Amino acid sequence: MPHRHHLLQALDDLLVPARFKDYGPNGLQVEGREEVRKLVSGVTASRALIELAIDAGADAILVHHGLFWRGQDGRVTGWMKQRLALLLAHDINLYAYHLPLDAHPQLGNNAQLGQRLGLVADARFGEQDLGFLGQRADGAGFTDAPALAAHLEQALGRGVTCVPGAAGPLRRIGWCTGGAQSYFEAAIAAGAQAFITGEISEPQAHYARECGVAYLACGHHATERYGAPAVAGHVAAQLGLEHVFIDVDNPA
Repeated sequence: MPHRHHLLQALDDLLVPARFKDYGPNGLQVEGREEVRKLVSGVTASRALIELAIDAGADAILVHHGLFWRGQDGRVTGWMKQRLALLLAHDINLYAYHLPLDAHPQLGNNAQLGQRLGLVADARFGEQDLGFLGQRADGAGFTDAPALAAHLEQALGRGVTCVPGAAGPLRRIGWCTGGAQSYFEAAIAAGAQAFITGEISEPQAHYARECGVAYLACGHHATERYGAPAVAGHVAAQLGLEHVFIDVDNPA
C-alpha cells in the first residue's frame, strides 16, 4: 500500500500548489496512518464528511475546503476540536487543496464544471488566471440569460439566481466556481456576455444591469462538487487506491 507521502507527492505533482498564493495551507493538513488503502474525497472537511469517511473505512480524505485558513482563530475549541478529535482518533490523513484544485486545466473545479455544463474554455482571466472563458462545446449559443439559467438548473439540480444583462443571444461565457464574485469585472473586461459562479453579493447585480453582462449564481457547494472526486479518482488510479466520493449536501 502507498505511504501517505506518496499520496502527497502525487497530489503535489498534479496540482502544483507552489504556483499559487492561497488563503491557507495546501497539502497534508492532518497526519494520520502511514499506509493508505482507501481515499475518500469531498468538498469540505466538515464533521459530517469526516464521520461518513470513518464509516467508509477511509485512511485519507481529500477536500477542497480544509481546516485551516489565513487569519482564523488558532484555538482548538468547539467545531475545530470536534473535527480534529475525529481525525486523530481514527488516524486519518487529511489533504486539502484550495486554489490549485480550482485551477487544474482538466481535473479542477472550473474544468469539471465546464465539462458538466457543456462548455469549453479557450482563455483564462482574473487573478492567478483562475477564471475560465469559452463557449458551448457544440458551438451553439444560448438564446438569452433565462435559457442559460434553465440549462444550469437542469445540469446542477438546483435553483439559480439570474440577473440578466443585455437582451439577445449569449455565446461567450465566463465562469469561476465558488465565491468568485470579485472576478465579475475581470470577466466583463475579458469579453464575457454571461458570468457563472457560486455566489452573488450586492454590487454584482448593478454591474450586470449597467454593463449588460448576465450574472448567474448557482451555489458555492453546487459549483465545487466536481474537482475533488476527479482529482482523487485520477490519483487513486495512479497509486492503486480505492476511492469513493461522499457528497455532503449544502444549500449554500
